[in-house]
Amino acid sequence: MPIKILFVDDELDLEFLICQKFKKNIRTAGWQLFFAHNGVEALEKLKEHPDLDMVVTDLNMPEMDGLTLLSRLNQIDIPLKTIVISAYGDMKNIRNAMNFGAFDFLTKPIDFLDLEITINKTLRDVQQLKENQRLRQSEARAREQAQDLQQSLQELKKTQAQLIQTAKMSSLGQLVAGIAHEINNPANFISGNISHVSDYIQNLLHLLHLYQQQYTPPSSELQTEIEAIDLEFMIADLSQILASMKCGVDRIHKIVLSLRNFSRLDEANIKSVDIHEGIENSLLILNNRLQTTTARPEIQVIEEYSNLPLVECYAGELNQVFINILSNAIDALNEYNKQRSLDDIFARQLALTIRTVLLEENSRVVIQIGDNGRGMTADVKDRIYEPFFTTKPVGQGTGLGLYISYQIIVEKHGGALKCVSEMGEGAEFSIEIPIRQTKAELDLS
Repeated sequence: MPIKILFVDDELDLEFLICQKFKKNIRTAGWQLFFAHNGVEALEKLKEHPDLDMVVTDLNMPEMDGLTLLSRLNQIDIPLKTIVISAYGDMKNIRNAMNFGAFDFLTKPIDFLDLEITINKTLRDVQQLKENQRLRQSEARAREQAQDLQQSLQELKKTQAQLIQTAKMSSLGQLVAGIAHEINNPANFISGNISHVSDYIQNLLHLLHLYQQQYTPPSSELQTEIEAIDLEFMIADLSQILASMKCGVDRIHKIVLSLRNFSRLDEANIKSVDIHEGIENSLLILNNRLQTTTARPEIQVIEEYSNLPLVECYAGELNQVFINILSNAIDALNEYNKQRSLDDIFARQLALTIRTVLLEENSRVVIQIGDNGRGMTADVKDRIYEPFFTTKPVGQGTGLGLYISYQIIVEKHGGALKCVSEMGEGAEFSIEIPIRQTKAELDLS
């Protein structure tokens, strides 16, 4: 690349002299020379050629002197060096110029050999300066690329997590809805026939009563059979059996309704729902995990519900948040129980506490889900919302539950998901969502 040097001097014959003295450098060393007669022209030349390597300037010039030019050059962030030239008796201004950042100085009359040596020395420093700038720019680009790569990685993780969760939610919803449908069909069959069976049995019992009136006393053979089947007990127990069957079918219908409400596949995305119903449906899904096992007693569920209005939300996804947080709490309690003595297990029952609160301004509700387990360390608590972060053994956790829950609550509902936990004090998650979803929040989702 050519070496670009700008000479600034108001002496009209200096341009001719310099070109004559350095014509070999121009031809062989690739020097490219530019000339200006004062500081104003010099700044214009710099605009035209921002890649200048060096400025050689006189100090005493009309319109804009060399010191002012140096001051202006210091405000421009370009890698060039400046040599000042002035009469030997003008040492005060030369010192001022050096203080302004001039790299070197020469005195008049100009010694062209000395000027060439000074220019070559200055050019070496300029090349080092430009190399340092290139390194800084390269490092800045590398940092920027690393940041872009990190951001792309985070976006990739987020997209991967969302795809996994979408597939998981879709399959879970379809599975739950399918189970509810399969259970509902035979339950309806049983429910629809119980009334008929009850009528038939009543008719048969009435007919049996008429037979007893006509054939009294019964023959010895009939009496033996009546005693063998304990007819009186059978007649009394039949009504209780039918009542139990009716109660069982009603329970099945309630479970089916809960499963359908949990899946929410037949409803619009946004809907006003009973938050407590969603919590109860989630507890029903997890009921078997709360029961007594060989390793621990039953996990107690303490419900402290406030009087809440219907809340506009994505019901199926909010139910998934409840499932995620409750499942994690149960896992934490089971893990904590492994570390306790038998006396401690019976002295301090494992428990989940679910509390709902309507905030004072009546615009947001809070659902608090806490456990009395071991609690979390500060490091774990700081990372619980990271995608794919899990403290569970390989194969037992994906690290997506709380990450997806955070996305659902914060980004989709415009709410807040917070965790309070200390070692030995259990953990409590606080879900805060608005009662009404604004149009802006719905557009974002």
